[in-house]
Parts: sequence; structure tokens; C-alpha cells
Amino acid sequence: MKRISLLIFIALIGMSGCAVEEVVTAEETELIVAEAPPAESMLLDIGIIQFDAGIPRDNDPSDTGIYEDIRAAESNYLAYHLKSTLQGTGHWGAVRVVPSRQAFTDVIIDGQIEESDGEFITLKIDVSDSRGERWYEKEYSTQTGISSYSQNRDRRQDPYQKVFNDIANDLRTYVAQLPSKSVQQVQQVSELRFFAYMSPDAYGEHLLTDKDGITSAVRLPAENDPGVARLRQIRERDRLVVDTLNEHYANFYYGIAIPYHSWRKTAREEAINYRQVKRSATMQALMGAVVLAGSLAIDTDSGGRQTRNVNRSLQNIGIGQGLETIFASFSRRSEATMHLESIKELSESFGAEAAPMVVTVEGQTRRLTGTAASQYESWRRLLKEIYEAETGFVDTEGVTAPSRLPEPSG
Repeated sequence: MKRISLLIFIALIGMSGCAVEEVVTAEETELIVAEAPPAESMLLDIGIIQFDAGIPRDNDPSDTGIYEDIRAAESNYLAYHLKSTLQGTGHWGAVRVVPSRQAFTDVIIDGQIEESDGEFITLKIDVSDSRGERWYEKEYSTQTGISSYSQNRDRRQDPYQKVFNDIANDLRTYVAQLPSKSVQQVQQVSELRFFAYMSPDAYGEHLLTDKDGITSAVRLPAENDPGVARLRQIRERDRLVVDTLNEHYANFYYGIAIPYHSWRKTAREEAINYRQVKRSATMQALMGAVVLAGSLAIDTDSGGRQTRNVNRSLQNIGIGQGLETIFASFSRRSEATMHLESIKELSESFGAEAAPMVVTVEGQTRRLTGTAASQYESWRRLLKEIYEAETGFVDTEGVTAPSRLPEPSG
């Protein structure tokens, strides 16, 4: 009986060395696109704040798998891809990536990356409007599949596209149930917030914020107020600056598209390989120990001469196979560590390729890094100083937008 059991275990060891291929078919969500252009007066503008990278305090990449260079790049890349997805639905006015909440707009989207490793993605999305009304907060997740990174895929679709389509559809569902009066109030408050920022003495009392932080317009300025026309002109200049910043976000997005895609594809494969190797190593070590113990327990001294020879041969085979399997498990664990090192090297390489962009605004060269919000705030202060100094704006004065990088074909 012991001989039969040992033979079964030896056979199982051989089978356990075969890796089980993981094939995951990614789920899809169809994006809801406007069948006809909505009335322009009902289109809300959206500002998407650069996503929070979601890097834990005292982050150790070897434990968390979170590499700061990757996450920093993703916080811009994913925000811009959401912009592109929303803009393509036809349900909204201008959709922009904004450096901070100071970019007064109708709807603000805050996002945080909870997980992103090429295989899994989880984003926490918080949506609110200019009045301070929170629309909703929700987590969106998906798991990619082999086809997500196929050479034959639709290159316009990101491997994480399901998440972006889910966000876009939920936003559409929410705004569709808003009364037209609420949409107008959102637009009025966003405009008056800008007016009050630029000229608090003249327009500060047009808004009222209650104890819950909800802002409403208590009165509207007259349409023939010359100050209104001028402030609207200034606001268009401000939007032009934000549009210019978006060209640089676009250059960053298209510039890192290929290395980021390659990193995600390889990181996904490495993560799956790591799990397979780890599972196989554990199973092999367990089986190897059982076979080794079983082999040592075989009685090689009892029975006839032929029986003793068979038992001794079987024992030697079992001991050899058991030791070989245990050593193989050590080798596989070493291989698993190598996979993690490979992911780390890819992350560091990707971070080097995703260098910050340089932007020139109003003759001053600025770097679009984590300090973009403070740079935009400097621009806002400049606008206010010009307004307060009664310096006129001329239509020909503008901001030079950077040349758009070509979209990657790979």
C-alpha cells in the first residue's frame, strides 16, 4: 500500500511542475454616446483634477507593489484619458484636466488611484458641482485580459476602458435626471464664483454659502453691466490658459502612451507568472516533503529478497524525486523574486521616460510637475492684478499652445 501511495505522489509531482495558464476575458461596458447634439445651454463644463496617486505613507514598493514613478505618471495619464472619454460622448461642454479647484468650472471630478498594476485597476471617483453639491462618490474596478493588450485590439480603447466607460455612463445618468433649472444654477454659480474672485467688492454678495457649504446665487448681475462683459472676456482668457495647459497634458499623455502600455502589459504578465510560480513552488515543496518522508518510511529489510530490492529501488527513486522537488521549489521562489525585480526595473525605466513637460505661458517657462497647481495659482494672481490695475485686455493677446505630439501608432 505504501508503494502504491508513493507511486501516486511521484506522479503528482511530475504533474505539478506544469504551469496552469491563466486566461482572463476582460469585461466590457458600452459607452453611451449622445444620439443628437444637446442644447448648448444645457451643456455643463467639466474639470478633472489630476488624480491622487494613492501612494501610502512610508510606501515600500517591495511590499505594496506601488512604484512612485509609475503612479505619478498615471495620475496625469488616467485623468487625461477620462477627459478624452467624456469629451467623446457629446453629453458635455468643454472637458478639461485642471491643476486645481481654482479653475472655476461647472462640474469637478476628483479621482484617486486605489490600485493599478496592469492587471487590476480601481479608481475612487468623487463628483461635485460648482454649488458644492456632491453628486456621488464611487469606486470603479476592472480586471484586464490577454486580449486587452492584443496587437489586434482597438488602439483607441485603453486596457482599463471599462472603468472609464462606467464613469462616463454614471455621469450621464446623473446629469440626465437634473432639472434644467438646476443645470442653469450650476452654470450661474460657476460664473459668479469667478466674478467674485476677480472683484469681491462688486460681486461677492451675489453668492450665499449656507452652513452645509452649499453655495447659491442670491441675485444675478444685469446683462448690460459693463463689468460683466469685461469679466467674461477675462474668463475666456483664463480658459485659454487652461486649454494651453491641456495641450501639455496631451503631449505628456501621447508621449508616454507606448512605454506605459508596454509596462502595463509586462507587469500584468509578470504578476500572473509570479502567482503561478509561487503556487507551484508551494505545492512542489509540500509534495516533495511528503514523498521524501514516505520514501524513508519504506521497510527495505523485510520480505523476500525480490521484495527488498523493489522497495529499496522505490525508496531511492522517491528520495531523489522528493529532494529534487524541494530544490526546484527553492529555484521557483528565486524565479518569483526575479519577476518582482523585473517589475521594479520596468517601473524605474518608465519613470525616466515619463519626464515632466515644459510649458511657456506669458513668456515665462514653467515645468508641468507636481507644482502645476501653484503655477496656475500664480497665473490667477496675475489676472487679478491686471484687473485691479485697470489694465485692458486685447483680443490679439493670447497664449501660445505647444505643438501636439502625434498619437502613437504602436
